[in-house]
Amino acid sequence: MKRDLITMFDLKRDEIFEIFDLTAKLKESQKKGIEQHLLKNKTLAMVFEKPSLRTRVTFETGMTQLGGHAIYLAPPDIQLGKRETIPDAAKNLSRWVDIIMARVFAHKTVAELAENSTIPVINGLSDLEHPCQIMADLFTVLEKKRTLSGVTIAYIGDGNNVCNSLIAASTITGFRLNVATPAGYEPDKNYVSQATNMSLVNDPGAAVHDADVIYTDVWASMGQEQEAENRKKIFSSFQINADLLRSAQKEYLVMHCLPAHRGEEITDEVIDGKHSIVFDQAENRLHIQKGIMVWLSNVN
Repeated sequence: MKRDLITMFDLKRDEIFEIFDLTAKLKESQKKGIEQHLLKNKTLAMVFEKPSLRTRVTFETGMTQLGGHAIYLAPPDIQLGKRETIPDAAKNLSRWVDIIMARVFAHKTVAELAENSTIPVINGLSDLEHPCQIMADLFTVLEKKRTLSGVTIAYIGDGNNVCNSLIAASTITGFRLNVATPAGYEPDKNYVSQATNMSLVNDPGAAVHDADVIYTDVWASMGQEQEAENRKKIFSSFQINADLLRSAQKEYLVMHCLPAHRGEEITDEVIDGKHSIVFDQAENRLHIQKGIMVWLSNVN
């Protein structure tokens, strides 16, 4: 049976931890210089409607480390839905490659790719979700805290795709999630309605109180550049800074999925401080995506 990762809800709790276990083994092998060519002679098609440093480098490097090959398809190369229909693109790619990763604007694009593909499809980012990022984030928390049980994560900022995936992950795995957004910038209502371990407030101080992990993202995502100046005013009190963090747990961790707009949603003092695990998150995009590709390929 074909597996895809389009939304966090594609994974059951046991499957998430199965991928975490696999990722830990792959990461340890990589650190020891032990080759794990589990995807030898396999090819990954990387479809990009949006550019990205982390997504491209980690998927391409990961595929190389697994013994496979990655093809970068830039926005002009494929033009999903313009040069040819999304179903036709999916059917063509299914005949040539072994996995598709798509980083797109509209979630329906990657969903339609999966519906029409006979090979695994991975959501590298859409306007609705960012499951690879959240898998990397939770794997990082697990490395630091040794458990997700009893952990409280406070997400501060825009109720965007990262926030939606965090809500889904909380619902599936059971960690506590406090979300604080300005009024009118809350996460997707369908995700909120399914949440079982989440509070949603408009006060960042209330969300951070006694939190173990404090997470933020940019206030204006790619495609929202025209809103950036107005959002700076609306989100100004949602900055992750030393004052806000005083009410967090003593050994709190700070996370950001990057790229960061330093001095806006997070200060230099915090992102470069001793509580920051931001660059551990970034590294773990490589390892978790290797685990995801191997798991989806059902070769582990």
